[in-house]
Amino acid sequence: MNAEFVAVFVGSSIRFAAPLMLASTGELISERAGVLNMSVEGMMLSGAFLGAAGAWATGNAALGLAIGMLVVLPIALLQAFLSVTLRANQIVTGIGINILALGATTLAYRELFGERSSAVIPGLARWSPPGLGAIPVIGEPVFHQVWLVYLGLAILLATSLVMRRTALGVALHAVGAAPRSVDQSGLSVTRLRYGAVLFSGVMSGAAGCFISIGDIHTFTEGMTGGAGYLAIAAIIFGNWKIGRTVGACLLFGAASALQFQLPLIGVHVPTALLVMLPYLLALIAVAGLIGRQTAPLALTQPFRR
Repeated sequence: MNAEFVAVFVGSSIRFAAPLMLASTGELISERAGVLNMSVEGMMLSGAFLGAAGAWATGNAALGLAIGMLVVLPIALLQAFLSVTLRANQIVTGIGINILALGATTLAYRELFGERSSAVIPGLARWSPPGLGAIPVIGEPVFHQVWLVYLGLAILLATSLVMRRTALGVALHAVGAAPRSVDQSGLSVTRLRYGAVLFSGVMSGAAGCFISIGDIHTFTEGMTGGAGYLAIAAIIFGNWKIGRTVGACLLFGAASALQFQLPLIGVHVPTALLVMLPYLLALIAVAGLIGRQTAPLALTQPFRR
């Protein structure tokens, strides 16, 4: 196993982990605020379609990204309304939205592009940080990524600082642990939770756009393939901490990259086993086999004044 192979493997792992990191950044805030946004998968799929359709219609991938992120907001608003205002079961409503998104994007895709279309859609450009892309062997495969990867990392760092060092971060932590105390302090539990779910929607839309116009440059039916559920599992794997969640996303990304990298070095493993590996790791995380999990105390619990 030479250095070039390792560099390509690391670069592929980052590429596969990127949409998970984008989605889990938003979902982590939502869960910290007490709302389990199970509709991440549907939001990602909607973002992937809307971003691809926007890029195709305008001929500009950046505009497609903006469309994919913003037009997902009504779906996030619906999830927040059902979960926070109507106090409906967050798991059931999330899965329902996922099913609705799968059907709606499939229908819209067939109407817009045709049932067997393979139209090439304008994609987001790749970029390397100054100096890093010129490093021998590792520069090109590791650091030459879609610029949305670096924007996502910047948002991730900003989110971490907000959660750790600002009054808003303290309020979001508190509303997911003791919402009644937050209400008695004069802050609005409803507004905080709505804002957290909407942020989750925007980040999920960006994650979907990364898959369609950042990586593949086309849209296919159901192309997220459960990535939204993996993003939720990464948060559980990371014990609701940002740093550990990123590590879990990278682990899932590496597991996905193996199915393409192992055959290149002559290691023959059943394809089905490699495809299921990220989901097997997710199952281990959800089952609690990697240690004790400490979820926010009020997660999934509706608040009544």
